[in-house]
Amino acid sequence: MQGTYTAFVGQRRLASGPAGEVALAVKRATQPLDQPVVIFDDGTGRSIDFDLRGDDREMLARLEKLAPPPTETEAPAEPRGRGRPKLGVVAREVTLLPRHWEWLNAQAGGASVALRKLVDEARRASGDKDRARQARDAAYHFMSTMAGDLPQFEEASRALFADDRRRFAGLIADWPTDIRDHIVKLAYSDRA
Repeated sequence: MQGTYTAFVGQRRLASGPAGEVALAVKRATQPLDQPVVIFDDGTGRSIDFDLRGDDREMLARLEKLAPPPTETEAPAEPRGRGRPKLGVVAREVTLLPRHWEWLNAQAGGASVALRKLVDEARRASGDKDRARQARDAAYHFMSTMAGDLPQFEEASRALFADDRRRFAGLIADWPTDIRDHIVKLAYSDRA
């Protein structure tokens, strides 16, 4: 879902896709729209504002800045004294107890290599769990904004966080189709 957006006009989905496509769809929608347009970042489920001023080229140029923030492995813009910025290695402070430093320094390759291995192992071990949590959180944020006043919202929220997919689907079955389908897409698309 990273890098995709979805626009809603009231309870109806207007467009979904990359920022530029969604912005153009919103801008070209039949004016005046009878209800407000809300655009959501599908990665977080949170609403986001697009600056739709100017012609299409100007608007799209501004939206290019919505690219995901640089990852930890990308070199920072400002020069650093330590680390290997050309390789994406950045020095940061880590606070540990003396026994932790002793153990890290005793590892093959030293503390930095041992820490990188530990982080990579933890990311592999909890990757699916982390993705499921992020998907659930995105679905909840969207759901809170678009369905917070719909029947059985609280029970549906509990079922979502309990990962009770069957109960969740039953509780939201009578909600507006586009809202319901988008919540399910955010919450479960990677675990179909």
